[in-house]
Amino acid sequence: MTSPAAPARRVPEAVHRRRWAILGVLMLSLLIVVLDNSILNVAIKTISTPAPTGLGATQSELEWAINAYTLVFAGLLFTAGLLGDRLGRKKVLVGGLVVFGLGSALAAFSGSPAELIGFRAVMGLGAAFVMPATLAVLMNVFERDEQPKAIGIWAGGVGLAIAIGPITGGLLLDHFWWGSVFLINVPIVVLAVALMLWLVPDSRDPKPGRIDPVGVVLSVAGLVLLVYGIIKGGQLADFTDPTVLAAIGGGLAVLAAFVVVEKRSDHPSIDMAYFRNRVFSAAIVAIALVFFALMGVTFFAVFYTQSVRGYSPLETGLLMLPLAAAQMIFAPRARLLVDRFGNKATTTAGLVVLAAMLAAFATLDGDTPIWVLEVVFFLMGAGMAHVMTPVSVVIMQALPREKAGSASALSNTFRQVGGALGIAVLGSVLSTAYRNGIEDKLGLLPPGVRHAAGESIEATLAVADRLGARGEPLAAAADDA
Repeated sequence: MTSPAAPARRVPEAVHRRRWAILGVLMLSLLIVVLDNSILNVAIKTISTPAPTGLGATQSELEWAINAYTLVFAGLLFTAGLLGDRLGRKKVLVGGLVVFGLGSALAAFSGSPAELIGFRAVMGLGAAFVMPATLAVLMNVFERDEQPKAIGIWAGGVGLAIAIGPITGGLLLDHFWWGSVFLINVPIVVLAVALMLWLVPDSRDPKPGRIDPVGVVLSVAGLVLLVYGIIKGGQLADFTDPTVLAAIGGGLAVLAAFVVVEKRSDHPSIDMAYFRNRVFSAAIVAIALVFFALMGVTFFAVFYTQSVRGYSPLETGLLMLPLAAAQMIFAPRARLLVDRFGNKATTTAGLVVLAAMLAAFATLDGDTPIWVLEVVFFLMGAGMAHVMTPVSVVIMQALPREKAGSASALSNTFRQVGGALGIAVLGSVLSTAYRNGIEDKLGLLPPGVRHAAGESIEATLAVADRLGARGEPLAAAADDA
Protein backbone atom coordinates (compact mmCIF):
# COMPACT_ATOMS: atom_id res chain seq x y z
CA MET A 1 0.00 0.00 0.00
CA THR A 2 1.53 3.30 -1.06
CA SER A 3 1.22 6.53 0.88
CA PRO A 4 -0.55 9.43 -0.85
CA ALA A 5 1.72 11.68 -2.84
CA ALA A 6 2.61 15.04 -1.33
CA PRO A 7 0.91 18.04 -2.94
CA ALA A 8 2.85 19.42 -5.87
CA ARG A 9 5.02 22.34 -4.83
CA ARG A 10 4.17 25.58 -6.62
CA VAL A 11 7.30 27.40 -5.43
CA PRO A 12 10.58 26.55 -7.26
CA GLU A 13 12.93 24.43 -5.14
CA ALA A 14 15.77 26.99 -5.21
CA VAL A 15 13.41 29.67 -3.87
CA HIS A 16 11.81 27.31 -1.35
CA ARG A 17 15.20 26.52 0.23
CA ARG A 18 15.95 30.18 0.98
CA ARG A 19 12.39 31.27 1.83
CA TRP A 20 13.20 32.12 5.46
CA ALA A 21 16.20 34.23 4.44
CA ILE A 22 13.93 36.02 1.96
CA LEU A 23 11.40 36.62 4.74
CA GLY A 24 14.20 38.20 6.79
CA VAL A 25 15.00 40.61 3.93
CA LEU A 26 11.31 41.45 3.50
CA MET A 27 11.01 42.16 7.23
CA LEU A 28 14.06 44.46 7.04
CA SER A 29 12.32 46.41 4.25
CA LEU A 30 9.13 46.52 6.30
CA LEU A 31 11.13 47.57 9.35
CA ILE A 32 12.37 50.70 7.58
CA VAL A 33 8.86 51.84 6.65
CA VAL A 34 7.25 51.20 10.04
CA LEU A 35 10.34 52.25 12.01
CA ASP A 36 10.22 55.71 10.48
CA ASN A 37 6.80 56.57 11.86
CA SER A 38 7.50 55.08 15.28
CA ILE A 39 10.78 57.04 15.51
CA LEU A 40 9.04 60.23 14.40
CA ASN A 41 6.40 59.90 17.10
CA VAL A 42 9.07 60.37 19.79
CA ALA A 43 10.63 63.30 17.91
CA ILE A 44 7.49 65.40 17.40
CA LYS A 45 7.92 67.35 20.63
CA THR A 46 11.55 68.15 19.73
CA ILE A 47 10.56 69.22 16.19
CA SER A 48 7.88 71.50 17.68
CA THR A 49 10.50 73.28 19.81
CA PRO A 50 11.66 76.60 18.27
CA ALA A 51 15.01 76.73 16.43
CA PRO A 52 17.82 75.90 16.88
CA THR A 53 16.62 72.82 18.82
CA GLY A 54 13.74 72.08 16.43
CA LEU A 55 11.74 73.68 13.63
CA GLY A 56 9.12 75.41 15.77
CA ALA A 57 6.36 73.37 14.09
CA THR A 58 2.82 73.95 15.31
CA GLN A 59 0.62 71.01 16.26
CA SER A 60 -1.24 71.18 12.94
CA GLU A 61 2.11 71.21 11.09
CA LEU A 62 3.19 68.16 13.09
CA GLU A 63 -0.01 66.37 12.13
CA TRP A 64 0.65 67.24 8.49
CA ALA A 65 4.28 66.08 8.74
CA ILE A 66 2.95 62.66 9.74
CA ASN A 67 -0.08 62.65 7.45
CA ALA A 68 1.72 63.93 4.32
CA TYR A 69 3.58 60.63 4.40
CA THR A 70 0.50 58.61 5.31
CA LEU A 71 -1.86 60.12 2.71
CA VAL A 72 0.57 59.74 -0.20
CA PHE A 73 1.29 56.23 1.06
CA ALA A 74 -2.41 55.32 1.26
CA GLY A 75 -3.37 57.01 -2.00
CA LEU A 76 -0.73 55.24 -4.08
CA LEU A 77 -0.67 51.81 -2.42
CA PHE A 78 -3.09 50.17 -4.82
CA THR A 79 -1.42 51.65 -7.88
CA ALA A 80 1.94 50.53 -6.47
CA GLY A 81 0.55 47.03 -5.97
CA LEU A 82 -0.62 46.93 -9.59
CA LEU A 83 2.74 48.20 -10.84
CA GLY A 84 4.42 45.47 -8.81
CA ASP A 85 2.10 42.88 -10.38
CA ARG A 86 2.90 44.30 -13.85
CA LEU A 87 6.62 45.23 -13.68
CA GLY A 88 7.83 42.75 -11.08
CA ARG A 89 7.66 42.96 -7.28
CA LYS A 90 11.44 42.92 -6.80
CA LYS A 91 12.00 45.87 -9.16
CA VAL A 92 9.25 47.88 -7.47
CA LEU A 93 10.61 47.03 -4.01
CA VAL A 94 14.12 48.19 -4.86
CA GLY A 95 12.86 51.37 -6.54
CA GLY A 96 10.62 52.18 -3.59
CA LEU A 97 13.47 51.71 -1.13
CA VAL A 98 15.73 54.05 -3.12
CA VAL A 99 13.07 56.80 -3.23
CA PHE A 100 12.39 56.32 0.48
CA GLY A 101 16.10 56.65 1.26
CA LEU A 102 16.43 59.85 -0.78
CA GLY A 103 13.34 61.33 0.91
CA SER A 104 14.78 60.45 4.32
CA ALA A 105 18.08 62.21 3.58
CA LEU A 106 16.26 65.34 2.38
CA ALA A 107 13.88 65.33 5.38
CA ALA A 108 16.85 65.18 7.77
CA PHE A 109 18.08 68.56 6.54
CA SER A 110 14.72 70.34 6.23
CA GLY A 111 14.94 74.05 7.02
CA SER A 112 11.27 74.62 7.79
CA PRO A 113 8.08 72.71 8.67
CA ALA A 114 6.88 73.16 5.06
CA GLU A 115 10.03 71.49 3.70
CA LEU A 116 9.67 68.65 6.19
CA ILE A 117 6.06 68.09 5.11
CA GLY A 118 7.12 68.00 1.44
CA PHE A 119 9.99 65.57 1.97
CA ARG A 120 7.79 63.37 4.15
CA ALA A 121 5.46 63.12 1.14
CA VAL A 122 8.44 61.90 -0.94
CA MET A 123 9.12 59.27 1.72
CA GLY A 124 5.46 58.23 1.51
CA LEU A 125 5.84 57.83 -2.26
CA GLY A 126 8.72 55.40 -1.76
CA ALA A 127 7.02 53.54 1.09
CA ALA A 128 3.91 53.00 -1.04
CA PHE A 129 5.97 50.79 -3.36
CA VAL A 130 7.66 48.90 -0.52
CA MET A 131 4.81 47.78 1.74
CA PRO A 132 2.53 45.88 -0.71
CA ALA A 133 5.49 44.30 -2.47
CA THR A 134 6.77 42.71 0.76
CA LEU A 135 3.56 40.77 1.32
CA ALA A 136 3.20 39.96 -2.38
CA VAL A 137 6.70 38.45 -2.50
CA LEU A 138 5.98 36.55 0.73
CA MET A 139 2.86 35.00 -0.81
CA ASN A 140 4.91 33.86 -3.80
CA VAL A 141 7.83 32.26 -1.92
CA PHE A 142 5.80 30.32 0.69
CA GLU A 143 3.42 27.44 0.04
CA ARG A 144 -0.16 28.04 1.15
CA ASP A 145 0.15 25.88 4.28
CA GLU A 146 3.12 27.96 5.50
CA GLN A 147 1.63 31.35 4.65
CA PRO A 148 -0.24 31.92 7.97
CA LYS A 149 2.98 31.27 9.93
CA ALA A 150 5.00 33.54 7.64
CA ILE A 151 2.37 36.30 7.85
CA GLY A 152 2.37 35.96 11.64
CA ILE A 153 6.14 36.49 11.69
CA TRP A 154 5.73 39.38 9.22
CA ALA A 155 3.13 40.97 11.53
CA GLY A 156 5.49 40.43 14.45
CA GLY A 157 8.02 42.48 12.49
CA VAL A 158 5.63 45.42 12.75
CA GLY A 159 5.75 44.98 16.52
CA LEU A 160 9.55 44.86 16.43
CA ALA A 161 9.69 48.13 14.50
CA ILE A 162 7.25 49.74 16.92
CA ALA A 163 9.44 48.50 19.79
CA ILE A 164 12.82 49.68 18.61
CA GLY A 165 11.58 52.84 16.85
CA PRO A 166 10.83 54.99 19.92
CA ILE A 167 13.92 53.72 21.77
CA THR A 168 16.15 54.35 18.74
CA GLY A 169 14.58 57.78 18.31
CA GLY A 170 15.16 58.59 21.98
CA LEU A 171 18.82 57.54 21.80
CA LEU A 172 19.38 59.60 18.65
CA LEU A 173 17.70 62.69 20.13
CA ASP A 174 19.77 62.38 23.30
CA HIS A 175 23.01 62.58 21.26
CA PHE A 176 22.22 64.23 17.90
CA TRP A 177 19.90 66.77 16.28
CA TRP A 178 16.30 66.01 15.33
CA GLY A 179 17.21 65.23 11.69
CA SER A 180 19.08 62.11 12.80
CA VAL A 181 15.73 60.28 13.18
CA PHE A 182 15.41 60.45 9.37
CA LEU A 183 19.08 60.05 8.45
CA ILE A 184 19.21 56.69 10.27
CA ASN A 185 17.04 55.25 7.47
CA VAL A 186 19.74 55.71 4.81
CA PRO A 187 22.23 52.96 5.86
CA ILE A 188 19.33 50.56 6.49
CA VAL A 189 18.04 51.23 2.96
CA VAL A 190 21.49 50.53 1.49
CA LEU A 191 21.70 47.19 3.34
CA ALA A 192 18.14 46.20 2.39
CA VAL A 193 18.69 46.97 -1.31
CA ALA A 194 21.92 44.94 -1.39
CA LEU A 195 20.25 41.91 0.23
CA MET A 196 17.20 42.30 -2.01
CA LEU A 197 19.30 42.19 -5.18
CA TRP A 198 21.13 39.09 -3.90
CA LEU A 199 18.36 36.94 -2.41
CA VAL A 200 14.86 37.89 -3.52
CA PRO A 201 13.40 36.40 -6.72
CA ASP A 202 11.24 38.51 -8.99
CA SER A 203 7.59 37.66 -9.61
CA ARG A 204 4.69 39.24 -11.44
CA ASP A 205 1.06 38.71 -12.36
CA PRO A 206 0.70 37.16 -15.85
CA LYS A 207 -2.54 39.13 -16.25
CA PRO A 208 -1.93 42.41 -14.42
CA GLY A 209 -4.64 45.00 -13.96
CA ARG A 210 -4.64 48.40 -15.66
CA ILE A 211 -3.70 51.59 -13.83
CA ASP A 212 -6.62 53.77 -12.69
CA PRO A 213 -5.37 57.40 -12.66
CA VAL A 214 -8.84 58.89 -12.07
CA GLY A 215 -9.38 56.68 -9.04
CA VAL A 216 -5.95 57.59 -7.63
CA VAL A 217 -6.61 61.34 -7.98
CA LEU A 218 -10.10 61.11 -6.45
CA SER A 219 -8.98 58.97 -3.50
CA VAL A 220 -6.00 61.19 -2.63
CA ALA A 221 -7.98 64.42 -3.07
CA GLY A 222 -10.88 63.14 -0.97
CA LEU A 223 -8.65 61.95 1.87
CA VAL A 224 -6.58 65.16 1.87
CA LEU A 225 -9.72 67.33 2.07
CA LEU A 226 -11.22 65.18 4.83
CA VAL A 227 -8.04 65.15 6.92
CA TYR A 228 -7.48 68.88 6.31
CA GLY A 229 -10.98 69.63 7.60
CA ILE A 230 -10.49 67.52 10.73
CA ILE A 231 -7.07 69.05 11.52
CA LYS A 232 -8.34 72.58 10.80
CA GLY A 233 -11.29 72.02 13.13
CA GLY A 234 -8.91 71.09 15.94
CA GLN A 235 -6.64 74.03 15.14
CA LEU A 236 -9.57 76.47 15.39
CA ALA A 237 -11.30 74.53 18.21
CA ASP A 238 -14.44 75.02 16.11
CA PHE A 239 -15.84 72.29 13.87
CA THR A 240 -18.73 74.54 12.80
CA ASP A 241 -16.41 76.97 11.02
CA PRO A 242 -17.43 77.27 7.32
CA THR A 243 -13.91 76.39 6.14
CA VAL A 244 -13.93 73.23 8.23
CA LEU A 245 -17.40 72.17 7.12
CA ALA A 246 -16.55 72.86 3.46
CA ALA A 247 -13.37 70.77 3.63
CA ILE A 248 -14.98 67.82 5.41
CA GLY A 249 -18.09 67.95 3.20
CA GLY A 250 -15.97 68.27 0.06
CA GLY A 251 -13.77 65.36 1.12
CA LEU A 252 -16.77 63.10 1.75
CA ALA A 253 -18.31 64.12 -1.59
CA VAL A 254 -15.10 63.36 -3.49
CA LEU A 255 -14.76 59.99 -1.75
CA ALA A 256 -18.39 59.21 -2.65
CA ALA A 257 -17.57 60.08 -6.27
CA PHE A 258 -14.55 57.76 -6.01
CA VAL A 259 -16.81 54.85 -4.99
CA VAL A 260 -19.18 55.55 -7.92
CA VAL A 261 -16.30 55.76 -10.42
CA GLU A 262 -14.73 52.55 -9.09
CA LYS A 263 -18.03 50.66 -9.40
CA ARG A 264 -18.38 51.71 -13.04
CA SER A 265 -14.73 51.29 -14.07
CA ASP A 266 -13.58 48.16 -15.88
CA HIS A 267 -10.13 48.55 -14.24
CA PRO A 268 -10.79 50.05 -10.78
CA SER A 269 -8.11 50.83 -8.20
CA ILE A 270 -10.30 49.05 -5.66
CA ASP A 271 -12.65 46.37 -6.94
CA MET A 272 -15.81 47.04 -4.94
CA ALA A 273 -16.93 43.46 -5.62
CA TYR A 274 -14.45 42.31 -2.96
CA PHE A 275 -16.61 43.99 -0.32
CA ARG A 276 -19.59 41.75 -1.08
CA ASN A 277 -17.71 39.17 0.98
CA ARG A 278 -18.77 40.03 4.55
CA VAL A 279 -15.77 38.33 6.15
CA PHE A 280 -13.38 40.22 3.88
CA SER A 281 -15.15 43.54 4.58
CA ALA A 282 -15.10 42.95 8.33
CA ALA A 283 -11.37 42.17 8.18
CA ILE A 284 -10.65 45.40 6.29
CA VAL A 285 -12.65 47.48 8.79
CA ALA A 286 -10.94 45.75 11.73
CA ILE A 287 -7.45 46.50 10.44
CA ALA A 288 -8.38 50.16 9.84
CA LEU A 289 -9.68 50.45 13.42
CA VAL A 290 -6.46 48.96 14.81
CA PHE A 291 -4.32 51.53 13.04
CA PHE A 292 -6.73 54.35 13.95
CA ALA A 293 -6.08 53.43 17.58
CA LEU A 294 -2.34 52.81 17.21
CA MET A 295 -1.41 56.01 15.38
CA GLY A 296 -3.79 58.24 17.32
CA VAL A 297 -2.77 56.93 20.74
CA THR A 298 0.98 57.09 20.07
CA PHE A 299 0.61 60.71 18.87
CA PHE A 300 -1.26 61.52 22.10
CA ALA A 301 1.12 59.48 24.29
CA VAL A 302 4.21 61.46 23.25
CA PHE A 303 2.65 64.73 24.40
CA TYR A 304 1.35 63.09 27.58
CA THR A 305 4.67 61.52 28.60
CA GLN A 306 6.95 64.41 27.55
CA SER A 307 4.84 67.55 28.06
CA VAL A 308 2.62 66.46 30.97
CA ARG A 309 4.86 63.97 32.79
CA GLY A 310 8.24 65.50 31.89
CA TYR A 311 9.97 62.38 30.52
CA SER A 312 12.82 62.60 27.99
CA PRO A 313 12.50 61.22 24.42
CA LEU A 314 14.49 58.11 25.40
CA GLU A 315 12.36 57.56 28.51
CA THR A 316 9.25 57.99 26.35
CA GLY A 317 10.55 55.33 23.96
CA LEU A 318 11.14 52.94 26.84
CA LEU A 319 7.66 53.63 28.24
CA MET A 320 6.17 52.60 24.88
CA LEU A 321 8.06 49.29 24.91
CA PRO A 322 5.18 47.23 26.43
CA LEU A 323 2.95 48.14 23.46
CA ALA A 324 5.45 46.70 21.01
CA ALA A 325 6.57 43.83 23.24
CA ALA A 326 3.01 42.54 23.45
CA GLN A 327 2.72 42.58 19.65
CA MET A 328 6.02 40.73 19.27
CA ILE A 329 4.95 38.12 21.83
CA PHE A 330 1.39 37.53 20.65
CA ALA A 331 1.40 38.21 16.87
CA PRO A 332 3.22 34.97 15.90
CA ARG A 333 1.07 32.99 18.39
CA ALA A 334 -2.31 34.45 17.47
CA ARG A 335 -2.81 31.66 14.93
CA LEU A 336 -2.99 29.17 17.83
CA LEU A 337 -6.12 30.93 19.13
CA VAL A 338 -7.47 31.12 15.59
CA ASP A 339 -7.00 27.34 15.20
CA ARG A 340 -8.95 26.76 18.42
CA PHE A 341 -11.63 29.47 18.40
CA GLY A 342 -11.73 30.72 14.80
CA ASN A 343 -11.00 34.07 13.16
CA LYS A 344 -14.23 35.75 14.24
CA ALA A 345 -13.94 35.03 17.98
CA THR A 346 -10.21 35.86 18.11
CA THR A 347 -10.60 39.15 16.24
CA THR A 348 -13.68 40.20 18.23
CA ALA A 349 -11.89 39.56 21.53
CA GLY A 350 -8.90 41.59 20.32
CA LEU A 351 -11.12 44.52 19.33
CA VAL A 352 -12.91 44.46 22.70
CA VAL A 353 -9.57 44.63 24.55
CA LEU A 354 -8.43 47.43 22.24
CA ALA A 355 -11.61 49.46 22.84
CA ALA A 356 -11.28 49.02 26.61
CA MET A 357 -7.70 50.31 26.53
CA LEU A 358 -8.70 53.34 24.44
CA ALA A 359 -11.28 54.15 27.11
CA ALA A 360 -8.56 53.73 29.76
CA PHE A 361 -6.43 56.41 28.07
CA ALA A 362 -9.21 58.93 28.71
CA THR A 363 -8.75 58.45 32.47
CA LEU A 364 -5.04 59.36 32.54
CA ASP A 365 -3.97 62.60 34.21
CA GLY A 366 -0.80 64.15 35.60
CA ASP A 367 -0.93 62.07 38.79
CA THR A 368 -1.73 58.63 37.33
CA PRO A 369 0.89 56.05 38.45
CA ILE A 370 3.11 55.31 35.48
CA TRP A 371 2.65 51.55 35.86
CA VAL A 372 -1.00 52.06 34.87
CA LEU A 373 0.14 53.47 31.51
CA GLU A 374 2.46 50.48 31.08
CA VAL A 375 -0.36 47.98 31.70
CA VAL A 376 -2.63 49.85 29.28
CA PHE A 377 0.09 49.81 26.60
CA PHE A 378 0.74 46.07 27.06
CA LEU A 379 -2.93 45.09 26.90
CA MET A 380 -3.45 47.36 23.90
CA GLY A 381 -0.56 45.65 22.08
CA ALA A 382 -1.99 42.22 22.95
CA GLY A 383 -5.39 43.21 21.58
CA MET A 384 -3.85 44.55 18.38
CA ALA A 385 -1.82 41.36 17.83
CA HIS A 386 -4.96 39.23 18.01
CA VAL A 387 -6.59 41.38 15.34
CA MET A 388 -3.75 42.06 12.90
CA THR A 389 -2.55 38.49 12.32
CA PRO A 390 -5.91 36.77 11.63
CA VAL A 391 -7.32 39.61 9.52
CA SER A 392 -4.09 39.80 7.47
CA VAL A 393 -4.40 36.09 6.68
CA VAL A 394 -8.10 36.48 5.77
CA ILE A 395 -7.38 39.41 3.45
CA MET A 396 -4.38 37.81 1.72
CA GLN A 397 -6.08 34.43 1.18
CA ALA A 398 -9.34 35.93 -0.06
CA LEU A 399 -7.86 36.67 -3.48
CA PRO A 400 -6.01 34.41 -5.95
CA ARG A 401 -2.26 34.01 -5.45
CA GLU A 402 -1.40 36.04 -8.55
CA LYS A 403 -3.38 39.01 -7.14
CA ALA A 404 -1.27 39.08 -3.97
CA GLY A 405 0.04 42.58 -4.71
CA SER A 406 -3.49 43.96 -5.02
CA ALA A 407 -4.65 42.24 -1.83
CA SER A 408 -1.65 43.54 0.09
CA ALA A 409 -2.18 47.05 -1.26
CA LEU A 410 -5.86 46.99 -0.28
CA SER A 411 -4.99 45.88 3.25
CA ASN A 412 -2.30 48.51 3.65
CA THR A 413 -4.45 51.26 2.13
CA PHE A 414 -6.99 50.82 4.90
CA ARG A 415 -4.23 50.60 7.52
CA GLN A 416 -2.88 53.96 6.42
CA VAL A 417 -6.30 55.59 6.06
CA GLY A 418 -7.15 54.41 9.56
CA GLY A 419 -3.83 55.74 10.86
CA ALA A 420 -4.23 59.12 9.14
CA LEU A 421 -7.73 59.55 10.54
CA GLY A 422 -6.51 58.44 13.99
CA ILE A 423 -3.86 61.18 14.05
CA ALA A 424 -6.23 63.78 12.60
CA VAL A 425 -9.16 62.97 14.90
CA LEU A 426 -7.30 62.37 18.17
CA GLY A 427 -4.82 65.17 17.40
CA SER A 428 -7.73 67.54 16.84
CA VAL A 429 -9.41 66.42 20.07
CA LEU A 430 -6.12 67.09 21.89
CA SER A 431 -5.74 70.49 20.22
CA THR A 432 -9.35 71.48 20.96
CA ALA A 433 -9.16 70.42 24.60
CA TYR A 434 -5.89 72.28 25.09
CA ARG A 435 -7.13 75.48 23.45
CA ASN A 436 -10.30 75.43 25.55
CA GLY A 437 -8.17 75.02 28.68
CA ILE A 438 -5.84 77.92 27.85
CA GLU A 439 -8.33 80.28 26.14
CA ASP A 440 -8.78 82.66 29.10
CA LYS A 441 -5.05 83.44 29.28
CA LEU A 442 -4.60 83.96 25.53
CA GLY A 443 -6.48 87.26 25.68
CA LEU A 444 -3.46 88.79 27.44
CA LEU A 445 -1.23 88.15 24.42
CA PRO A 446 -0.67 90.38 21.37
CA PRO A 447 -3.04 89.46 18.50
CA GLY A 448 -0.12 88.40 16.27
CA VAL A 449 0.91 85.48 18.50
CA ARG A 450 -2.41 84.65 20.19
CA HIS A 451 -3.56 82.02 17.69
CA ALA A 452 -0.22 80.18 17.39
CA ALA A 453 0.29 80.18 21.17
CA GLY A 454 -3.02 78.41 21.69
CA GLU A 455 -2.32 75.52 19.37
CA SER A 456 0.03 73.45 21.54
CA ILE A 457 1.78 73.54 24.90
CA GLU A 458 5.19 73.92 23.22
CA ALA A 459 4.02 77.02 21.34
CA THR A 460 2.53 78.48 24.53
CA LEU A 461 5.70 77.88 26.54
CA ALA A 462 7.84 79.40 23.78
CA VAL A 463 5.73 82.59 23.87
CA ALA A 464 5.78 82.63 27.68
CA ASP A 465 9.57 82.31 27.65
CA ARG A 466 9.90 85.33 25.35
CA LEU A 467 7.66 87.37 27.67
CA GLY A 468 9.90 86.72 30.69
CA ALA A 469 8.26 87.39 34.06
CA ARG A 470 5.04 88.50 32.35
CA GLY A 471 4.75 85.05 30.82
CA GLU A 472 4.84 83.09 34.08
CA PRO A 473 1.01 83.00 34.51
CA LEU A 474 0.72 81.80 30.91
CA ALA A 475 3.26 79.00 31.49
CA ALA A 476 1.42 77.90 34.64
CA ALA A 477 -1.90 77.85 32.77
CA ALA A 478 -0.30 75.77 29.98
CA ASP A 479 0.88 73.16 32.49
CA ASP A 480 -2.61 72.98 34.02
CA ALA A 481 -4.37 72.75 30.64
